[in-house]
Amino acid sequence: MTGENTPTLGAVLYEGFELLDLYGPLEMFGAIPGQFRIITVSDTPGPVASTPGPATVAEYGYADCPPLDLVLVPGGIGTFTVLDNGDLLDFLRTRAETAQYVMSVCSGSAILAKAGLLDGRRATSNKQLFQFAVDPGDEVEWVEAARWVEDGPFVTSSGVSAGTDMALAVIARLRGEKFARSVADFTEYQWHTDPDSDPFARFLNAMDPETLAAAFGGAS
Repeated sequence: MTGENTPTLGAVLYEGFELLDLYGPLEMFGAIPGQFRIITVSDTPGPVASTPGPATVAEYGYADCPPLDLVLVPGGIGTFTVLDNGDLLDFLRTRAETAQYVMSVCSGSAILAKAGLLDGRRATSNKQLFQFAVDPGDEVEWVEAARWVEDGPFVTSSGVSAGTDMALAVIARLRGEKFARSVADFTEYQWHTDPDSDPFARFLNAMDPETLAAAFGGAS
């Protein structure tokens, strides 16, 4: 049961988002009932297909989305095309003005960068497609080796599984480290607690974005 003062987390969906980018963090925020209210939002309400296939239902569209304390932007193959979605970029710009934290996972940071929200800030992204995230953000101080980066209200994480580590770090900010560790223990998750060290940094730019997008029927 959630109360009037329970923070609302809005998870942003778009066609081709990555499942673990979304559900890893949401499992952490939702593991202990009553701590956070989680909602999903997209262009319009309805099912939104992920990169692996299974769809998630967007409960709200941009127009009727309630106030958000937290925003989560997953990455995924769909990032290749959604960078040109002006409605999404405008939604993120507006909600970032009032959100306590705006979080991204993997190539989701490319979306925040395209919206101009990371200009003058430190950020990171998926290591194997790092250059893809860097391209829309010339004014961003990109950190290659980080697992996740906190800069003011913006928290960006590396690829896929790193979003779960980032979520626990944000939970620690909001509810204390003891509570965050209890969430990790409850979910039997081994929390990578060092934000400055990503073991997958050795794969920096190992993938070619155009080849990857073509394989999934997208366009870079």
